[in-house]
Amino acid sequence: MLWNEIEGAPREKIEEVQLARLQETLKRVYELTSFYKEKFDELELTPSDITSLKDIEKLPFTKKQDLRNHYPFGLFTVPMSEVVRIHSSSGTTGKPTVVGYTKHDMDVWNEVMARVFTMAGATADDVVHNAYGYGLFTGGLGFHNGAETIGATTVPVSSGFTDRQILLMKDFNATILAATPSFALHMYEAAKKTGNDYLKDFKLKAGVFGAEPTSDGLKEEVSRVWGIDYHEVYGLSEIIGPGVSSSCKHSKLLHINEDHFYPEIVDHKTGEVLADGERGELVITSLTKQALPIIRYRTGDITSLHRSPCECGRTLVRMESIVGRVDDMIIVNGVNVYPSQVEHVIANAEGVTLNYQIIADKKGHLDKIDILVEVSEDVMSDSIPEMEKIKKDIQQSLANNLYINANVKLVEPRTIERSMGKAVRVIDKRV
Repeated sequence: MLWNEIEGAPREKIEEVQLARLQETLKRVYELTSFYKEKFDELELTPSDITSLKDIEKLPFTKKQDLRNHYPFGLFTVPMSEVVRIHSSSGTTGKPTVVGYTKHDMDVWNEVMARVFTMAGATADDVVHNAYGYGLFTGGLGFHNGAETIGATTVPVSSGFTDRQILLMKDFNATILAATPSFALHMYEAAKKTGNDYLKDFKLKAGVFGAEPTSDGLKEEVSRVWGIDYHEVYGLSEIIGPGVSSSCKHSKLLHINEDHFYPEIVDHKTGEVLADGERGELVITSLTKQALPIIRYRTGDITSLHRSPCECGRTLVRMESIVGRVDDMIIVNGVNVYPSQVEHVIANAEGVTLNYQIIADKKGHLDKIDILVEVSEDVMSDSIPEMEKIKKDIQQSLANNLYINANVKLVEPRTIERSMGKAVRVIDKRV
């Protein structure tokens, strides 16, 4: 089922809509922001020079630092009297990036999130348990408004208070779970303590998960333990929040709402646009934003684009799950390693859970990597030789598949700190 007919429109129609919206957006930023006018003028470009979608490659990139340099409202293209909502990042690595929304922008956000829930099979008959954090983080309110747009009963529990979450999810007969995948697994662990009979009381049928790069192994684990369909959601606050893309029931690839967000894949070093199927950095141009339109935003996320048909009937371009981030990538003695790759190895190991942490440090002039992995509860009573075998198997798999020599440390269940939001997978002590 489609929420909006544009999701299944012919490619020619989609591109016609994209070009018209792109040209309108370019005119908007050129006339209303000195930042983009100066950028365009440096390249001797005007909005009228962009006559095809291919011409977008002529345009300058926008980076997160540009938003920070114009903190808080320097890139807005509307007066504050027209801004009805403000969100921002946490600002843990500097000034936060601030985004604003007009009433029109909120309508767009609600629209794309309605598509997310529709892809997950949700309707007005469903009860959505929303365990994303509310506040300046876009997750909680983004999922909340999308669920209400399709008419679903929405339970705004936010994050944390795990035992209370489980109680409400059971007692309110929640059918859709919205949460980060790591927190969904944490909730299951807490619910399991009550007993398997208790778990049978849940009515969940599907989940919409996002906000952190996740391996296939973790997705399959969340789906298996809760007995639900796993639907992945991608987004970022600078562009809209959650709702840039999401997966349907027929594919792990995520449909991009490209009538609102124009995607490109570029080489993160050279900026060269890559062909479909090639992995690189995702670049997004917002096509319908009013308060904060962004041109060719370098997301830092590594993925690829695919235009093959989908069984669901949607014709939107699709992206693979985020492999990792350009700035999250760990370089271990010259080898590029993403946490999701490590997670994939752990997911295929016996006797361990998917709770892990990567600690990078120095030993002399060389990089040293410790990987803490929680063993499953039934392994703790096994013999030391069995534990050693599990450890060596993981280390061998890391060496064979990722070409890194890591020191794997098996730790007892529930000793790695759980996250109420995004999981902290990497601690780099080298910087």
